[in-house]
Amino acid sequence: MTTVTETKFSDIYIFAADRKAYIPDKRTLNALMLFEPEDFDAFFNLVESRWDGTNPSYSVYYDGIFYRVERGEAISGIQYCIRKMPSSTPSIRILGYPAELVNFLLGLRRSSGLILCSGPTGSGKTTTISSLLKEYLTKEGGFAYTIEDPTEQPLDGVYPVETGGLGICRQTLPINGNWGESLKSALRSKPRYIMVGEIRTPDAASEVLRAATSGHLVFSTIHANNITDAINSVVKYASSGDMSEDLAYDLFSRGILGVIHQTLVGKGIKKPQVSFVFANPDASKGDQVRAIIKTGKLNLATPIETQMTRMARNLPLFPENN
Repeated sequence: MTTVTETKFSDIYIFAADRKAYIPDKRTLNALMLFEPEDFDAFFNLVESRWDGTNPSYSVYYDGIFYRVERGEAISGIQYCIRKMPSSTPSIRILGYPAELVNFLLGLRRSSGLILCSGPTGSGKTTTISSLLKEYLTKEGGFAYTIEDPTEQPLDGVYPVETGGLGICRQTLPINGNWGESLKSALRSKPRYIMVGEIRTPDAASEVLRAATSGHLVFSTIHANNITDAINSVVKYASSGDMSEDLAYDLFSRGILGVIHQTLVGKGIKKPQVSFVFANPDASKGDQVRAIIKTGKLNLATPIETQMTRMARNLPLFPENN
């Protein structure tokens, strides 16, 4: 017998009524097999004990690895769908993005504003922003504060900087489930970087927009079908809370650094298929993308096509900055 940690699997399904666990059998496309690790009781007891009684999505940290848990109620009783997360946050250079896009993103590490990653469930959004944050910490240092529920990538710790000095990351959960208050607390901690695992409440959206316009570099994700939907979704969340729609579009236009939309494609090892639009990181200069977003009429097809074409040809997105 082996342990949970020693066994290679992506997902594990546990049914509490009979304390049975199943993982993919690796021989067929979809079939499962019974999983009986020697430390099952310890792992299962941890999964059950960490549920707070309200949120069905949470994470547990077991034997050096994060596991993302989804708790549900079936007719036969409680079930857990659990995904094993990586033991370390991967480099953004190995995730399959075009080299030109990676280099551009790394060049934004001294900028301020919002980098928003959108896409469907399971498209690697959190991995993208976590990998990018890790790169910034190892290249620039500084203090990073994350708010995640559940926590997926192991980022917490100290990062030696290539040129000297340190980067520090502290991963946190929303305070009593309140994303807005957690963001306000983060701002009081004076971080250089703020990562919000997902925008899914009005207070989170409005505080992310405020943070992005106050000198911080902010990372977040949102479920959306494309770039336009991503921007509109953030504005919709924010304007259903404590700000008007006009103010939300205005803050987004002033705070945006870039919006990336991604899906995973291919068989076996999947790679991200991306579209993107960036605002000029030099906010003192005129910018078409900021102007369009400010109006609330998101006719972004031309800027998206132009920027993606220029990047594919290895041309600068903003030649006026050179």
